[in-house]
Amino acid sequence: MRIDRLTLTGFRNIGEMELSPCPGVNVIYGDNAQGKTNLMEAIYLFTGAKSFRGAKDREMVGLGEVKTLLQLEFFGEGRTQTAQISLAPKKAVHLNEILLDSSTKLAGQFTAVVFSPSHLSLIQDGPQERRRFLDTTICQLKPKYIRVLNDYSRVLAQRNSLLKDVAFSSYLLDTLDIWDQHLVRLSATITRTRYTYLEKLKQLAGEVYKGISREKEEFSLRYLSKACPDLADLSAPGLEEAIAEAVRKARREDLKAGSTTVGAHRDDLEISINGMNVRTYGSQGQQRSAVLALKLSECGMIRQLTGEEPVVLLDDVMSELDESRREYLLNHMGDRQIFITCCDPNYFRHLEDGKSFHIQGGAIYKVEEYGRPQKEENPCISI
Repeated sequence: MRIDRLTLTGFRNIGEMELSPCPGVNVIYGDNAQGKTNLMEAIYLFTGAKSFRGAKDREMVGLGEVKTLLQLEFFGEGRTQTAQISLAPKKAVHLNEILLDSSTKLAGQFTAVVFSPSHLSLIQDGPQERRRFLDTTICQLKPKYIRVLNDYSRVLAQRNSLLKDVAFSSYLLDTLDIWDQHLVRLSATITRTRYTYLEKLKQLAGEVYKGISREKEEFSLRYLSKACPDLADLSAPGLEEAIAEAVRKARREDLKAGSTTVGAHRDDLEISINGMNVRTYGSQGQQRSAVLALKLSECGMIRQLTGEEPVVLLDDVMSELDESRREYLLNHMGDRQIFITCCDPNYFRHLEDGKSFHIQGGAIYKVEEYGRPQKEENPCISI
């Protein structure tokens, strides 16, 4: 997977921009609030996922702009393809000039993995963030999983509503079994899918972390299910039976709480370094490196299952890393197209082969190439 050209119009603070990146490492640098993260956000939207910043469509339309258009030319599946996302005056998504009925239909067509400071919530926040991490990547690999998650959310909401209503209308208790069946079936599917994915991911993540830490630290992952503590010994039918039993045992507690206390929505991911929980005992550098290992191991998973290397988006990743770890990201990431944002040009002074773009006020001001003959570039708005 490779981006050949990106064109943005009226996107946040970017009025007009055309970017032609190199196939390797592309560094986007400049002061804060100049448009670096906006550029990364625009690229990520082409995966079919929502903004990694949690923004709604209308929040990405530039102030006073009547037209917001994102255009991508990329190489994937052995051919050059195009994608287009219009956010204003109305939303429309095209792939190879064909109108799609939803941006989620881009999932699996263009793949990218993103890291931003907000992803430190994987370590620092609660289980919801770690579940979202697993689900987001699985959705890129298996678009049908999106529907499973949506169905589960609907069933969970209906069951929670019923649990609250039973206190006022006891006859509704007879209908709870029906929702329990749906909850158990979908929960088993989600838990098994996550667990299977994680078992493949943890080996890749361990190798990536060894590279980042220069083999000084050991990285490990473990899926935690409240309903099924030992998933490794459970077949698919056995998993469904175990969850059904856990749901039955929790019914009294659920009725008292007015919410569902057992299911895939309560699962978690344990992340450890040298056998110690990184959330509790890890330094800032270790926590950032752990999240990086998780995000970069996504690349290996996507490559294994699709045959394509995803584009890597590393937003503001350099500031908390030592020079050795920065050098690893710049020069030892293999045959991948990478975009890295930072403020300080000194952070990429060891870049051996790639391209840098200096952004000011939502426009590209200067372009430099590394590891190949230099081209003269005049200050400009677009390249």
